[in-house]
Amino acid sequence: MTAGGLDGLMRDPEQAAASVDAWAEGLAAKADRYRAAQERTEEIRLSSANNDGSVRVTVRADGSITDLALTGRARSMPLDELSAQILTTMRRAQARIADRVGEVLTEEIGDEDPQTHAMMVDNLRVRFPDLETDEEPDEGEDEPPATGKAAPAPDEDDNNNPW
Repeated sequence: MTAGGLDGLMRDPEQAAASVDAWAEGLAAKADRYRAAQERTEEIRLSSANNDGSVRVTVRADGSITDLALTGRARSMPLDELSAQILTTMRRAQARIADRVGEVLTEEIGDEDPQTHAMMVDNLRVRFPDLETDEEPDEGEDEPPATGKAAPAPDEDDNNNPW
C-alpha cells in the first residue's frame, strides 16, 4: 500500500487518531444539522383560508390538522359544500408543505446532501400535491361521491413524520 493509505496510518498512530477524530466530529456536526432541521420542521404550521374567509385550516409538516376555524358564514353553507370547503382549504395548506420543508432543509443542511433533500421533498410533493387551480372544484369533479363511511384508520406504523 502507499504511504497515504492504511500503511501510512499504521505507521503514524497520532495521525490515525486525528483522522478518526476529525471524521467523528464531521459526523456529529452533520447529525446536529439534521437534528436542527427536524426540530424546525416539527415547528412548521401552514394555514390557508377559503375564498370568502369562512373556513381556515392550519396543518403541520406531516399534513395533520392543528386548527380548523369556521366563521358564522360557514353555518349557512349546506353541509356538503362546507365539507368540500374544509377539504379544499386543507389541501391548499398541505400543498405548501414540500416547499417550506425544502426551505428548512436548504437553510440547515445546504448543499451537503442533495439526494436526501430531493428524496424528502419529492416524497412530500407526492403526498401533498399542488392544487391545479385556486378555484373551487365543480361538484363531482375529481371527487368520489360521499358514502357516509368513515375513512379507514392509518396504520400504526405510519407515523406521518417526514423524518
